[in-house]
Amino acid sequence: MKSTTVRRVTLSIVLVSALTGVSACSSDSSGSSGDDKAARKGTTQFSPIAALRSVEKSTDGADSAKVESTTTMGTLMSMEADGVMGWADGLTGTMTITYTGGTLAETMRKTGSTSMQARYLSDAYYARMSDTFAEQVGGKHWIKYAYDDLAELGGGSGAYLKDQMQNTTPNQSVKLLLASGDVKKVGEETVRGENTTHYSGTVNVADMATKNSNLTESQLADLKEQLTQAGVSTERVDIWVNDDDLLVKKVEKGELSSGTMSSTAYYSDYGVKVSAAEPPASDTADFKDLLKLQGATS
Repeated sequence: MKSTTVRRVTLSIVLVSALTGVSACSSDSSGSSGDDKAARKGTTQFSPIAALRSVEKSTDGADSAKVESTTTMGTLMSMEADGVMGWADGLTGTMTITYTGGTLAETMRKTGSTSMQARYLSDAYYARMSDTFAEQVGGKHWIKYAYDDLAELGGGSGAYLKDQMQNTTPNQSVKLLLASGDVKKVGEETVRGENTTHYSGTVNVADMATKNSNLTESQLADLKEQLTQAGVSTERVDIWVNDDDLLVKKVEKGELSSGTMSSTAYYSDYGVKVSAAEPPASDTADFKDLLKLQGATS
């Protein structure tokens, strides 16, 4: 593969990783009722819906957490992500993303590294590339993806990516269960030493708008658009929640246009301090400028 092709493909890979690295977190705010938890514990008939709305509210309000995730997307990519994410005022955080298999890992290997640092700020996402890649782009190691530029370059899909990158919490999987219409309590289980309650459900994208999901029309539309863009028709969602109504584990499995998708994430240390600094300008190349240099824009 020619070096210019590697650079162009790598720019896209890094962008995909930006969203995939926080896919377990991606969501908008819910507006759940503060009485859900009390109502759930005060009734003799257990309601998974009431429980999940309490989890959604508690997790959304926790503001930050440590995140560990593994994701596989058919033969395209398998990756691991580990770091700290905050969502109190837009997405902020730092992650280390490592490609462990698939065709994208092979492409990244051609750039000199299958691992990269990622920084999420309120207005942009930054990825630190290898020395080999830096030599091909004027010696700069960091690539900046400004969310406004993504929206402009990507049209409707770019605008949606911008929204997802700027409005995130780890309760996307909770919303998916609420949207499924058939969520059930599986049982009590121990996850990494914590007592948890396990919930499960299957989301059928075509049926999302017709089931009694306890989500607003706009929330359903957002979820449906996200899954449709990813090529997902049906997705199985499992979550594990601790005694504080905080998400500690989630597993999502589904079929994409590129093959089977599986994502597992663990959340811990809610409320942890998050700090993400903008990389030095002298060592940063702008994604939009790189595309222009490679003739990838019209």
